[in-house]
Amino acid sequence: MAFFKKLKDRLFKSSSKLEEGLEAIVQEGGEEELVEAAAPDEPDPQPEPEPQPVPPAEEPEPAPAPPGVPDRPETPQPVPADPIPEPAEPVPGSPDYPEEVPEAPEPEPVTPPAEAPQPADPMPMDPFPEIPAGDPMGQTARPGILGRLLGRGEPKTVVRRTLDDDMLEQLEELLIASDMGVDTALRVTANMAEGRFGKKLSTEEIKSLLAQEVARIMEPVARPLPLYPKKPQVVLVVGVNGSGKTTTIGKLASQFRAAGKKVVIAAGDTFRAAAVEQLQVWGERAGVPVLTAAQGSDPASLAWDAMEQAQRDGADLLMIDTAGRLQNRADLMEELAKIVRVIRKKDPDAPHNTLLVLDATTGQNALSQVETFQKLADVSGLVMTKLDGTAKGGVLVALADRFGLPIHAIGVGEQIDDLQAFDPEEFAQALTGAAA
Repeated sequence: MAFFKKLKDRLFKSSSKLEEGLEAIVQEGGEEELVEAAAPDEPDPQPEPEPQPVPPAEEPEPAPAPPGVPDRPETPQPVPADPIPEPAEPVPGSPDYPEEVPEAPEPEPVTPPAEAPQPADPMPMDPFPEIPAGDPMGQTARPGILGRLLGRGEPKTVVRRTLDDDMLEQLEELLIASDMGVDTALRVTANMAEGRFGKKLSTEEIKSLLAQEVARIMEPVARPLPLYPKKPQVVLVVGVNGSGKTTTIGKLASQFRAAGKKVVIAAGDTFRAAAVEQLQVWGERAGVPVLTAAQGSDPASLAWDAMEQAQRDGADLLMIDTAGRLQNRADLMEELAKIVRVIRKKDPDAPHNTLLVLDATTGQNALSQVETFQKLADVSGLVMTKLDGTAKGGVLVALADRFGLPIHAIGVGEQIDDLQAFDPEEFAQALTGAAA
């Protein structure tokens, strides 16, 4: 998630460009609607348990009268709790007959207090709440404390516009301006309109739909760099001048070494001044040895020597840097083809990976670069750099839609952790500015 946050922060040029365009499209022909935000859900009151009926107590049978005592009348009398038999009733005038005792005055009834004490209630409720004005039934729903603090439950104004032909045409133009290409822009907008044509959509809803379509296109090409049991696995890195090949090699070498792989780098850019020194600096940062040759020497010869050295050292990966060359320079492209032929003399399956490093700021020119390098060097995967320096990050979507080549990594800066594995959903959200 840390890289996603950095990606979203640094893709602000692309995302803000799309956001501004989408908001302008919706505002142009949209209408304001009053939408009530959902109040926080309150727990349903628990039903009170029903009182259980108490079974009546059974009356005990009257005890039999003791001998010599006349039988009692048939009407049953209550029997005291103590089972001691009652003595015979004394006759008046006998010594056992009790004297008359004056009746005691009846006690005055105790007046109960005006308000009987009730058990403490943690949330006291007013037994007769005041009914607000304008609601005679007293059914006005009041949001909870969090709802009142956060403003939830209050109506908000949202601008929505009907998805019609005019809106689709404006969306297509916006996506084409973001370097998605004509074919990709048409396909994306058609998928967005499927089942939604004629419905009203807000800016946030359109951004969410756009992010879903971008992620759907990018999902099949999001694959990490494959690793093979073959040692050494040869990784040839190609690209035009200034695309970021050298820094990409250093970052990849650092990550593979951190994963426990033994990596060797060959500095095959023998033409550009200070190219070898730059790669040596990255090799020191990554803790990886760098094989070099004299400036102006044949890069194909260096590649042959590097493969032999990597075999002797038992390296897992051999990453070969090449000089930058434009796709319209036939002589330089032929030199790249020579490097591939020499490598395959040493190992018919090499290079096992050919990475094309693309500069995102080149826009639609990246499409022609992929087409040319794929013919000469059999490109197996892409790495896109400098996404933080362009407002047209949609070119990566166009590449995935047209060529279907695996996208192994993307870069958004110069730090060693600014090159990470490609995640289609995170990229789509960062590109469109949609909520995560």
